Amino acid sequence: MTTSPTVEEPMALAAARLRTAGMRVTAQRMAMLMAVYESAGHLDADTLRERAQRVTGRLSLQATYNVLRALTDAGLVRCTQIAGHPARYEVERHDNHHHFVCRDCGTIRDVECTVGAAPCMEAQLPEEYDIQEAAVTFWGVCPDCRAAAQPS
Repeated sequence: MTTSPTVEEPMALAAARLRTAGMRVTAQRMAMLMAVYESAGHLDADTLRERAQRVTGRLSLQATYNVLRALTDAGLVRCTQIAGHPARYEVERHDNHHHFVCRDCGTIRDVECTVGAAPCMEAQLPEEYDIQEAAVTFWGVCPDCRAAAQPS
C-alpha cells in the first residue's frame, strides 16, 4: 500500500536545499522555498505568500519579500522583472532562459536561450564590460488567447 506524500517530505527537501546553500533553516524559508518549487513558476510574491501560509500560518508581506530576497541572493530562486508586471519568482536553474508574455492574459512562459550559450547575445560594448546575463522578453499573444479571439 502506498501513502500520499506528507508536508514533512517537501519541508525536509527544502531544509536540505537551504543547508546546501549555506542558509539558516527557518520555517518561513522552508515554506517559501517549497511554494516556489511546487509551483509551475512565474508566481508573484502575494501568491507565494498565500501558499507558504498554508504551512507557516501568518506571514507578513515584508517577511515574504525578505525571504524571497534571501533565497534569490542564495541562488535558489530566480526573480524576473517584466515591465508592467509585479516581480515573478521561479526555481533558479542557472540556464539563462528568457520569457514570453501574452499581451492579452498575462501568461508568462519560459523560452530557451535565443542564440548559443549565456549570455545568448552579443552586446556592442567595449571589452571592459563583463556581461553575465541577457534578459529578453518576447511579447505577443498565446495560443489560447488567439483561439478565443477567432470568430466562431
